[in-house]
Amino acid sequence: VAMAATRSVMRAVRVFEFGGPEVLKLQSDVLVPVPKENQVLIKVHACGVNPVETYIRSGTYARKPALPYTPGSDVAGVIDSVGEHVSAFKKGDRVFTLETLSGGYAEYAVAAANRVFPLPDKLDFRQGAAIGVPYFTAYRALFQKGCAKAGESVLVHGASGGVGLAACQIARACGLKVLGTAGTEEGMNVILRNGAHQAFNHRDPNYIERIKACTGPGGVDIIIEMLSNVNLDADLQLLSYAGRVMVVGCRGRIEINPRDTMSKESSIIGVSLFLATEEERHECATAVLDGIEAGWLKPIVGLEYPLEKVAKAHEDIICSSGARGKMVLLL
Repeated sequence: VAMAATRSVMRAVRVFEFGGPEVLKLQSDVLVPVPKENQVLIKVHACGVNPVETYIRSGTYARKPALPYTPGSDVAGVIDSVGEHVSAFKKGDRVFTLETLSGGYAEYAVAAANRVFPLPDKLDFRQGAAIGVPYFTAYRALFQKGCAKAGESVLVHGASGGVGLAACQIARACGLKVLGTAGTEEGMNVILRNGAHQAFNHRDPNYIERIKACTGPGGVDIIIEMLSNVNLDADLQLLSYAGRVMVVGCRGRIEINPRDTMSKESSIIGVSLFLATEEERHECATAVLDGIEAGWLKPIVGLEYPLEKVAKAHEDIICSSGARGKMVLLL
């Protein structure tokens, strides 16, 4: 009797019910996925942790995956095998992706080949895991939705995390005047080293007045907003005529006076990378790969956790004070 071929197993984080960080279960007997046509299997070396993954896990997010599932999308690693019709990659290639099909908090992940990009040797796997969602989101917020132009000013409100630092680097490289806020001295230094012309501490009670003094009566053209449920009302006071607030992050409700938008004909625009068209994704990817090649795109890695500490990572990304770069899981 012919024996069925045994499929190998791997360690992966599984979520069987929505809830707090404790629902993240590390299992060691998960089957390694097999890439179908136009897919690749990546041996994961590092996986980024994004705030949105905590919202999805809690069950409060608009998009709910079918249970059980493995979280994680920003993966960097090495191609292990490729499905049919894949010619762009071969076993052994260093790659990163911002979207996996099987989940990134795992030793292996399957991704669509057209969502995978080569990882240059000048970046390590930890940095590779910090590219996808942060840089694509920052580029989309600034240019595809925010219509940023060289010579304009941008305030990155909460600039020391993954998306914030990406926004600072991209905006600076593209000729904008960059202001950033952070919650710690260290965070302020990080953003100044990564493209911000000026940094402000958003824990300082007078920081809004300081930004106003810096921008003068003209105000700021674009605000990239990471915590709109706290800052949106103040943001509207900081804008220039025809200024726009790009809502990248939000953790609740806020009350604003819509008249504040009328007096300056300003806009509040939501940003969701999930809604990008194929064409827009391609534009993001091109800009990002060009930035890596040019040398100004340098992902800053913050806290690092082994897969066993994934629950702690989910707790820290929401509760810890003062982000410094992109949080990653190391495998």
